[in-house]
Amino acid sequence: MTKSKRTRIVLAFIGIITAFFVLVNGCASLKSSKNDSKSSAKEQKEKGPQPLYCDFGDVLVPAELKVVEELTFVLETSGFIAGVNAYKGRVKVDSLIKFFKSSMAKDNWMILGSFKSSPLSIMLFQKENRSCMIKIIEGFFNTRVEIWVAPRVNEVESELLK
Repeated sequence: MTKSKRTRIVLAFIGIITAFFVLVNGCASLKSSKNDSKSSAKEQKEKGPQPLYCDFGDVLVPAELKVVEELTFVLETSGFIAGVNAYKGRVKVDSLIKFFKSSMAKDNWMILGSFKSSPLSIMLFQKENRSCMIKIIEGFFNTRVEIWVAPRVNEVESELLK
């Protein structure tokens, strides 16, 4: 074997080994950056947009829903707060129903009943002195949610008689 042939073989061998190490290190860094992006995405998803309470103080609303001002009105007196908060967003009806059933129970609302159909679903809740109706209207591009809260009839009568 000639000296130039041996040199070519050694250089080729060194090149192959170098390429192997570059490839292994590159894959390791890709793997760690994928894990980093997955963990930061997981943290962001866990933190994500947090649900907020609407004007009534004890009705939680998913952060994906945005207020529809022209359909929202609230009446507040010294004795009670009543009205409707309207929202819309790209949220599935089933996930909204699940969300409201869970969050309303946590805020001590008792479910009286529900009606589910397409495009309209209604849930009725009650507390010791108030009632709440949540209407979910499924649209082509958005889902609209209306949260109606009013004092219970016996509470209104006692407030008027004072």
